[in-house]
Amino acid sequence: MQTSTIDQAANALRRGRAVIFPTDTVYGLGVAVGAASDPQVLYDLKERDAGKPIAWLVGGLDDLDRYGRVVPDLARTLARTFWPGPLTLVVKASDEVPRAFRSAEGTIGLRMPDNATALALVRAAGCPLATTSANVSGSRAPRLLDAVDPAFAERVGVVVADEADGDKSGTASTVLDCTQDHPVVVREGAVTIADIRALS
Repeated sequence: MQTSTIDQAANALRRGRAVIFPTDTVYGLGVAVGAASDPQVLYDLKERDAGKPIAWLVGGLDDLDRYGRVVPDLARTLARTFWPGPLTLVVKASDEVPRAFRSAEGTIGLRMPDNATALALVRAAGCPLATTSANVSGSRAPRLLDAVDPAFAERVGVVVADEADGDKSGTASTVLDCTQDHPVVVREGAVTIADIRALS
């Protein structure tokens, strides 16, 4: 399949288009939250229930407090320990998170990926990327560029290859709800419950 440069992909993102790109876990499908009015294009491409929230990939630790509100100290400690990496922290969304990207409960999931290409795209787009895996719902998330369904890639139109296209972990990020007094594991992934408990 034909691939685009980071600059070409960033231009597409800044126009509100969806882009396929590598992360540290799988190949992702994302839109720039500063350009897209909502994540609907991601739901449409994935043929996914629009009620399921889509997390953001961010570029640094400061984004946790920028896009989160009343962020607990433990969440900051976890971010300092596991970011960049496969840990998504769910926090109450700040006013900088457009309502269309918040969950029904007013929260947002944030993660800093451990992948140079993904971080370069976030920087080039100038804002976080609302990101999900680059596959139709129900099919396997692609760990390699060659595993991206060509028909799916053609529907998206813009695909970025990894500069070092090794096999992704394939293990989803751990999702931790940090909106209550005590964090709750929504999904255990690469970061284990034992890892989290060691810091709490």
